[in-house]
Amino acid sequence: MKDTFEGADELVILVDNQDNETGIHDKLSVHQLGLLHRAFSVFVFNSKNELILQQRADGKYHSPGLWTNTCCSHPKPGEKTIDACKRRLMEEMGMDCNLEFSFSFMYKCKFSNGLTEHEFDHVYVGYTDDLPVLNYVEVKEWKYINLIELGKEIESYPEKFTEWLKICFLKLVDHTQSY
Repeated sequence: MKDTFEGADELVILVDNQDNETGIHDKLSVHQLGLLHRAFSVFVFNSKNELILQQRADGKYHSPGLWTNTCCSHPKPGEKTIDACKRRLMEEMGMDCNLEFSFSFMYKCKFSNGLTEHEFDHVYVGYTDDLPVLNYVEVKEWKYINLIELGKEIESYPEKFTEWLKICFLKLVDHTQSY
């Protein structure tokens, strides 16, 4: 499995339930063992308040082909979460914009391939009218969608969306109404 697991040698930050760092470990082992680790999710909107959704590339190690937020990943050891958000937004979507912290949440989800996501996820929101320039290794497609339509799609077709998007969607709606 290590040969096919993207970024298997990358290190991620282990945390406790309050997001206090407890160590670092390789990404593959963390997902095999279901260890709680730091992550982030970025939601970028345009001036019409439409969210940029990405469809994960078919080669992703879990949730391939599913629709999700604009980008997501893990900060590297020693890297500030905001800096990691900006790095991955550029790496996945070819975009740069100001990002503001919105909220955090924890979730745990087992996947059919035996891996488990157990994340303390930091959510950041940004606004730009710049269009994505996709990295096709990471992202298959993108689209704009307003949150009302996204809510309807998640309700009607939950199997088309990542678990973390479905978990944090309602909280996102509450927080973005204040922007």
